[in-house]
Amino acid sequence: MSSAGTRVFVARLAGTTVFDPIGDQVGRVRDVVVLVRPTGAPRAVGLVVEVPGRRRVFLPLTRVTSIDAGQVISTGLVNMRRFEQRTSETLVVGELLDRTVELSDGSGSASVEDVAIERQRSGDWVVAKLFVRRLVPGKSALLRRRGETLLVDVGAVTGLGVSAAAQGAALMLASYEDLKPADLADVLHDLGSTRRNEVAHALDNERLADVLEELPEDDQVAILSGLERTRAADVLEAMQPDDAADLLGELSDEQAAELLELMEPEEARDVRRLLAYEDNTAGGLMTTEPVILGPETSIAAALAHVRRQDLAPALASMVFVSRPPLETPTGRFIGVVHLQRMLREAPHESIGSLVDTDIDAVPADAPLLQVTRLLATYNLLALPVVDEERRLLGAVSVDDVLDHLLPQDWREQHDDTPLPATGARTVRGRVRRG
Repeated sequence: MSSAGTRVFVARLAGTTVFDPIGDQVGRVRDVVVLVRPTGAPRAVGLVVEVPGRRRVFLPLTRVTSIDAGQVISTGLVNMRRFEQRTSETLVVGELLDRTVELSDGSGSASVEDVAIERQRSGDWVVAKLFVRRLVPGKSALLRRRGETLLVDVGAVTGLGVSAAAQGAALMLASYEDLKPADLADVLHDLGSTRRNEVAHALDNERLADVLEELPEDDQVAILSGLERTRAADVLEAMQPDDAADLLGELSDEQAAELLELMEPEEARDVRRLLAYEDNTAGGLMTTEPVILGPETSIAAALAHVRRQDLAPALASMVFVSRPPLETPTGRFIGVVHLQRMLREAPHESIGSLVDTDIDAVPADAPLLQVTRLLATYNLLALPVVDEERRLLGAVSVDDVLDHLLPQDWREQHDDTPLPATGARTVRGRVRRG
């Protein structure tokens, strides 16, 4: 067990690997849960640990035997019930970092940049120190970051409890910088609505667009509705057209129309086309931006296109070949070229010689079941969608099909969802907290 007096800074603890006593990895620390009390130092009661399956669970600090550099050792008994924050609980990374507090000596305001928890002789962990940065009135956020830093006792500040004041999110996002969009979406989903909107405002448009695509519909609508209108339109432009169309479909007709008018005409055109299709059809599922190239394109150039970082893996599995124009709706659709086939041929060869013309294209009104059967029958990750003149309208990818086949609330990760086996023992009963 960590000895009394052990001090741990939470911002540095985030991302640390958690092991069981025999050395098997359990997960990674994502946050620390504290109870902010009216009097006395806030008490730290547990860790939020991300385990395989992207589930976040609660690990009581009473089951932590050691916190050392780069690792946390638990007893090996991990409750796999999804962590649900109680109203009395506060997340250090999610809610306390960047919080503005008042220095008790009357010298002004400061922003919390880190929180130190310390183990007492009783075995309890409490918030003992705060690393804060003085805020200079009237200065920009950038200049405020250059203010004097102080390590103070938790009793030397006021306002650490729940505050209605706007709160920054830069330090929280820095702690979660390594997270994939789906994982950051989980973090935002677990936050309260006010804090979630603060974090969303702090994200750049591209990152926020990626995260929105991974959130449940209710969260998407709440976040987008909380943005200034022109910024909301910019974020929609950064999203995949099919995801943007799905989100706009959840808004009122008036809101959707307003945002479409604010979007760039070309981006809005694709989204409007998708909104015209029924949800559970190929047209409603497809994206209008697969990789589309002419038959004369070299294999080397085609491979450069599928290496794009913003391209989903399913859409990177093949190139769609058509006659000009190469933007949807294209000229006559010829066929597809599979990534594996291109990797087996000389880079200077043209993709026109490798086209697979046997892939069944589907019309825009093809039902979800037909699309699913074709993807499964031919082991495909994407399927072309064409009109009556065999012009390519877009492509349906397997991830979009799964989104519609799974239960509507699948992103909630219910507690009965099976998880991959780990070396740690697990239990599904509720863990007593606080």
